[in-house]
Amino acid sequence: MKTDISGWTVRIDAATTSHYRTRGIWRDRTLADDARALAETNPDHVCCIADPELLTIAQALTDAEALAVSLWELGLRPGQVISFQLPNWEECFVVNLACAMLGCIANPIVPIYRNTELEFILNDSRSRVLFVPEEYRNYRHADMLGGIRARLEHLRHVVVVRGQGGDLAYQDLLRTGCGRSIAWPRVASDSIKMVMYTSGTTGRAKGVLHSHETLARSLEYMAGSIQPGGANVYLQSGPVTHVGGYLKGLEMPCYFGTTTVLVTRWNAAEAVQLMLRHGVTHTSGGPFVRELMEAAVAAGTDLPSLRNFSCGGTAVGAELMRSAQKAFVNASVHRIYGSTEAPTVTQCFSGEHRERLSADTDGKIFDYGVRIVDGDGRDLGNGEEGEILVRGPSLFLGYTDPDNNADAFDGQGYFRTGDLGVRSDDDAITITGRKKDLIIRGGENLSAREIEEALLQHPAIREVAVVAMPHARLGETACAYIITASPMPLALADITAFLVEAGLARQKIPERLVRVEDFQRTAYGKIRKDLLRSDIAQRLKAEAPSALR
Repeated sequence: MKTDISGWTVRIDAATTSHYRTRGIWRDRTLADDARALAETNPDHVCCIADPELLTIAQALTDAEALAVSLWELGLRPGQVISFQLPNWEECFVVNLACAMLGCIANPIVPIYRNTELEFILNDSRSRVLFVPEEYRNYRHADMLGGIRARLEHLRHVVVVRGQGGDLAYQDLLRTGCGRSIAWPRVASDSIKMVMYTSGTTGRAKGVLHSHETLARSLEYMAGSIQPGGANVYLQSGPVTHVGGYLKGLEMPCYFGTTTVLVTRWNAAEAVQLMLRHGVTHTSGGPFVRELMEAAVAAGTDLPSLRNFSCGGTAVGAELMRSAQKAFVNASVHRIYGSTEAPTVTQCFSGEHRERLSADTDGKIFDYGVRIVDGDGRDLGNGEEGEILVRGPSLFLGYTDPDNNADAFDGQGYFRTGDLGVRSDDDAITITGRKKDLIIRGGENLSAREIEEALLQHPAIREVAVVAMPHARLGETACAYIITASPMPLALADITAFLVEAGLARQKIPERLVRVEDFQRTAYGKIRKDLLRSDIAQRLKAEAPSALR
């Protein structure tokens, strides 16, 4: 344990850093080092495509240095947090690179979050600067801050990207810093580089701390699919403010010299055309694999340039995986397993049984020590279901709130994922369920507890239980079972309006409401959510059996 320059306590020490570096596992480099080296050897390399705009590494470096100079003159220093709540725009690449140059901590925030979530994240992270769009998808982000600004005790500046309305404009910062320099600070590669918030079972999001080293090591799982000297083009449809999108969309172009095609809004037919136009070789996105496959068939293509399609973040059935493997004949289509805390625990299989293992399991363990344990923490054998515990050089360094660390790790430093699974003789992991009470909607973790707490503020609701409901496209959405305080009718539209008014993100709003007289409970009085999940699945199956296939 040590205290980082940010003031947060991290689960790392000098001995561990030395151990990883002497073995070549950690590189003692930052993203800024990689970007400058790439710009020197290949300045015209296209790191981002926001069709039709292209961003070369030379231009990205010029913009990032200009932005960093302006931020430095605003008082930003190493260890301080810079937040950005932006869509998949090329400005994310520049902001993230500027953070690395200054030794500041990047805090990506998903664009769907509204004032309630945003206020918590900005205060918990002690963020000094926030980058937001003026407007995105008919929502005025710049205006949202007006209602919470007085309660943001650390925030000093709001920078509006592609518009006006904040304290500062992004383009003005670029102009002010253009062509100027500072005495660049020396940035320790084992210091915190990024804090990202992920929903937990306690209702409040948890701030996950990663260093330059842990993030770079997380990218190593992709090394086997990178073609040296050849085209390596990624279609990034998931948000770059999620850990997978952040790594592949914003970090990998500097690390491996790849190109990212940024997609701001998912449309399968448009994605197919982008992949054909730019020769996309890699993509990911479990929630949308069926739509991409159907769109490709409709367009009469098997996406010949595609070599790697990873599916993670949500459940994808084995039959669907096998269908995708047949549709994309040149690609390795496989499931992977990881989280914000422990990215890329598994990777794809190779060899004789690759297709079967890629469809039936969640990937081959890579770079992590993995334990499967029972409820008492005893190790289980292969084929036995238990909680998955992981430890490795790309594991996060802890949470912003030290109280969250107490139960997150065992005595040997293994992270308790809260996921249930089995390990096979092939060294594969197959996820079988979750101890954590999360709803995974299109790869986005939603806390059932948070939604429940918001619903309990409604005067007509006496008790509520929110559970995951199967969804053919998104994997899961939220279903609310309620006991009302009176016989008065309460419709889904009523609670939707109530939660919107409360400032909850629309993705968290239940898509179904079931009124019950009471809940079945355990001997300790806890609601049997397993029975509720089974109930809603049966209801949906009875109503539309084909919808869940």
